[in-house]
Amino acid sequence: MAKQPEDIKKEKAKAYWKENIKYLSILLVIWALVSYGAGILFKDELNTFRLGGFKLGFWFAQQGAMYVFVILIFIYVRIMNTLDKKYGYDE
Repeated sequence: MAKQPEDIKKEKAKAYWKENIKYLSILLVIWALVSYGAGILFKDELNTFRLGGFKLGFWFAQQGAMYVFVILIFIYVRIMNTLDKKYGYDE
């Protein structure tokens, strides 16, 4: 029996959200590693380097995590635009 258009839409939507969650999870892990890892866990190792006169661990805790977060937002927008086109939701 042939699939109905309704079934095809549901499968397409399910695949779209599965891929969306995958990308979102990856970006959130990157953000967590930068904000928590670089700013707290790896602070002592990073503090051996300097950026703009500040210890790198301090810089990530105060500035770097915010910059990375903004960059990740732009990356997410680009990924979602590509994903929308792939699944036909770019109308």
